[in-house]
Amino acid sequence: QVLLVESGGGLVQAGGSLRLSCVAPGRSDNTYATGWFRQAPGKGREFVAAISWSGRSTYFADSAKGRFTISRDNAKNTVYLQMNSLKPDDTAVYYCAIGVALSRSLEEYDNWGQGTQVTVSS
Repeated sequence: QVLLVESGGGLVQAGGSLRLSCVAPGRSDNTYATGWFRQAPGKGREFVAAISWSGRSTYFADSAKGRFTISRDNAKNTVYLQMNSLKPDDTAVYYCAIGVALSRSLEEYDNWGQGTQVTVSS
């Protein structure tokens, strides 16, 4: 089991930006995909974005396309989620997760962080 640590959440006004970070040290296979998911109060956890180990392949939820970007720095074991033009509907706890294959599905990720709260005020 690998300890993932998310950071960068906070309170922001609608239209603002935040950059989330996910540090995933110590993964033994060292070639993993990373996904970001979110969970709003009273709702299930949903896919936001994902990136392959190489960074050449990315997936985005429709709600994130055109507003969010995902990138990684493997030398720092860190994946970033840049969120722009934030909306109140983006309010949720954001989780990062790692897995063997790039996927939009929660079940494909086997290590999860504790989450970071993002709150967007109107």
